Amino acid sequence: MFSKETYISRRNKLKKDIGKGILLFMGNNESPMNYADNTYHFRQDSSFLYFFGLKHPGLAAVLDCESGEEILYGDNFTIDDIVWMGKQSTIAERANTCGVFKTASSSQLFADLQNIKSSGRKIHYLPPYRPENKIRIFELLGIVPSKQHEFSSLDFVKAVIAQRNYKSAEEIVEIEKAVNVTADMHLAAMKMLRPGMREAEIAAEMERIALASGGNISFPVIATINGQTLHNHFHGNIAKSGQLFLLDCGAETEMGYAGDMSSTFPVDKKFTTRQKEIYQVSLDAHETAINMLKPGIPFKEVYFESCRTILRGMGELGFFKGDVDEAVAEGVHAMFFPCGLGHMMGLDVHDMEDLGEQYVGYDNEPKSTQFGIKSLRLARKLEPGFVLTIEPGIYFIPDLIDKWRSENKFTNFLNYDKLEAYKDFGGCRNEEDFLITENGARLLGKPIPKTIEDVEAMRKG
Repeated sequence: MFSKETYISRRNKLKKDIGKGILLFMGNNESPMNYADNTYHFRQDSSFLYFFGLKHPGLAAVLDCESGEEILYGDNFTIDDIVWMGKQSTIAERANTCGVFKTASSSQLFADLQNIKSSGRKIHYLPPYRPENKIRIFELLGIVPSKQHEFSSLDFVKAVIAQRNYKSAEEIVEIEKAVNVTADMHLAAMKMLRPGMREAEIAAEMERIALASGGNISFPVIATINGQTLHNHFHGNIAKSGQLFLLDCGAETEMGYAGDMSSTFPVDKKFTTRQKEIYQVSLDAHETAINMLKPGIPFKEVYFESCRTILRGMGELGFFKGDVDEAVAEGVHAMFFPCGLGHMMGLDVHDMEDLGEQYVGYDNEPKSTQFGIKSLRLARKLEPGFVLTIEPGIYFIPDLIDKWRSENKFTNFLNYDKLEAYKDFGGCRNEEDFLITENGARLLGKPIPKTIEDVEAMRKG
């Protein structure tokens, strides 16, 4: 945890920004995998972590914006709990560590909220994403799960985003810890991969490194020879000579801050000629985006320039023809790059995605519905304190090639005969994490090899 003063300051600002009413925080609870006592790894809600720093399951909190009163709700362990889980801090002891000095049992929360409702005061809550919290909100406030997003508080959402979007110096220290462990994960994979190795062996080593650091993985590991599948969590393939291997993984610190990096490297010790050609175009788009990062620039502009860089490069290789600007406007680039360029990162690897991408990444501007661009998670003007990823890539997706070809789509731009010959290529991307500074941007954590020469040198080592 940070100091209690950090959490007190965050909550005081939140109460001041919203001004009126009651703020209801729902911490996460344990979630069973296949029976009640066999639970998934517990992960506290990130906004609860941000304002309270407490990782204990089953907590809730109420903040009174007008009186300033704060109450933490939870239940102390019984002797039966202690037998199985050991002695634990009391709820009051936990509350003290984050500067909350009034506590009550979980059962008291219902009675307190009923009294608040009867007084006519507004109860603000954030949109729930866990089924168990949807049930708790139904029990506490009488709002059915299908209506809970509709009745959640937009004022609360925007006030939380207004704090969490801007990372403090102590948060940057934690994020860099996560990114440095993430870099170690990628370096280990580059060194260990050999033809005949199972994807699962790489994935297992990534999880081992994250756990050994004292934290965990920040999202399920993507370790695959099928890089064209953007979120591929299947690890059942054997890596073979002549293939590319795409790794996308990240570590999370004990405090919950995330790292997120991607790398692509040959299963062999060297890239093939066609692998080099495609990889270099992707890397050019990556460097183009990095060089544009600075306060005030709309991230959407960075994305579009990366798209143009990809189309120029693919044009030189014979996959594309025509006017680049016109093609990007029509969405032709989505054949190769059907996803976004990056996303905010912090306590969530996709920071605050549960609060609404349109508020976090778009500042409430409308999103495009065009294929490819609609997957852009971040578009707003960049500001000092933002932490984000840069991750353009090039992907040869056989089903997309077949679909567009059957529809005679963009035949004036795309060379489908050449695309057909690359259906077995897979995909590639590099991903790094950046802090927007007052004058530009700074790479977070230690760098990993990304040029063709540096990747091959690591593979031979």
